[in-house]
Amino acid sequence: MSSTPVTWFEIGSDRPDEAQRFYSELFGWSFDEQGGPGLSYRQTTAGGEPGIGGAIRGTDDGNYATFYAQVADVAETCRRAEEAGGAVLTAPMTTPAGLVRATLRDPSGNLFGVFTPPAEG
Repeated sequence: MSSTPVTWFEIGSDRPDEAQRFYSELFGWSFDEQGGPGLSYRQTTAGGEPGIGGAIRGTDDGNYATFYAQVADVAETCRRAEEAGGAVLTAPMTTPAGLVRATLRDPSGNLFGVFTPPAEG
């Protein structure tokens, strides 16, 4: 049986205009309104061709759903996220394998992460 890749994410927000502005400024994403009267549903192609992967993490801290965006500079992305109204929850850290990552919250309180893969070599 082949695995099924993750190809979609959804961010719920009671302030969709603010959420759209935040992710547009932070990652350069563009959005198209797909909702009808009284319904806001804004689609984005986000990462485009590279796609995304995922994992399940066992935790005693409660349930959550999140996504991780690959960025060129984790520290700079954290700085820009704070300027745009977000919060850095876990400062940039480097794993033993060389991956740099951080965990953030958007202005609506949604959890997300950013990472830079290890240098090839």
